[in-house]
Amino acid sequence: MTKLTLADAAKRALLTEDATEKADVTAELAAMWRNGEISEVGSTDLPDRPGRPAKPELLPPNKMPKRKKGSVQGRIGLLHALAHIELNAIDLAWDLCVRFPEADMPRDFHDAWVQVADDEARHFKMINKRLGELGAAYGDLPAHDGLWQTSMDTAYDILPRLAVVPMVFEARGLDATPPTIERLLAHGDTESARILKIIAHDEIAHVAAGRKYYEYVCDQRDLPYYTTWHDMLRKHFRGPLKPPFNDEARYEAGMPPDYYQDYVLELPDFDGDGA
Repeated sequence: MTKLTLADAAKRALLTEDATEKADVTAELAAMWRNGEISEVGSTDLPDRPGRPAKPELLPPNKMPKRKKGSVQGRIGLLHALAHIELNAIDLAWDLCVRFPEADMPRDFHDAWVQVADDEARHFKMINKRLGELGAAYGDLPAHDGLWQTSMDTAYDILPRLAVVPMVFEARGLDATPPTIERLLAHGDTESARILKIIAHDEIAHVAAGRKYYEYVCDQRDLPYYTTWHDMLRKHFRGPLKPPFNDEARYEAGMPPDYYQDYVLELPDFDGDGA
C-alpha cells in the first residue's frame, strides 16, 4: 500500500466538504505528520477550489447583509463571519504547505504550516461551539468567497502567496481583533472575547511564520524585503492599507513598521477580522 504523503494529506483535507469534518480531519492529519506516520512531503495536483458544505450561501462581498453590532444577532453574525474566515484559513494553510514543491522549502516550513492548519481547525471548532451556545451554527448565514478567490490569485508563486496571506490578511487580524474583543466585553460576552483572545495570540505566530519564510525566499532570490513586499501588494491590491495598526503585535511577529508605514494599502473588507 502506498504510504500517505503530506501532499496527499493536504488534498484530503482540502476536498473534505463538511466544515466540522474538515477541522477534525485536519487535526488527525496534523498529528500523523508530527508523530511520523506521514514523513514525506510529496506532490500532487491540488484543487482550485476546496470542498465546501451546501451552506452557507456564498454571496459577493458587496451583497453581504450588514450586522447590527451589539445585539445577540449581531454577535452571531460576527462569529459566523469569523468561522467562515477560519474555515478558509484551514484550506489556505494546507494549500500553502504543499502547493509549491518547486520552491524546495525546508522541513520546518512544512512543520509550520501544518501547525497553522491545526490551529485554524481548532479555532473553527471553538467558534462553531460558541455559535451553538448562542442558538446558531455555521451555515445559518450567508458568507462570501473573497478571501479564497483573492488568495488564489497568488497560486503561481510562493513569494506573493507568503506576502499576501499571512503578511496582509492575517496581519490585519492582529489589528482588528483587539477592538473586537473590547466590543464583546462591553456587551458582556466574555466567552466570545475569551475565544478571540486565544485566536489573537495564535495569529502572531502565524504572521511570524509567513514573515520568516517570505524573507527566506527573498534571500534565496536576492531580493530586498520591504520594497519587494510593496511590489507584491501593488500587483494584487489597490489603494492604501487601513490603519490603525497593532504595532506591538506586528513587531512581535517580526513585522516592524518599516514594512508598512511608508506603504499604506487599502484591502478588500473581510469583516475586519483575521484568520
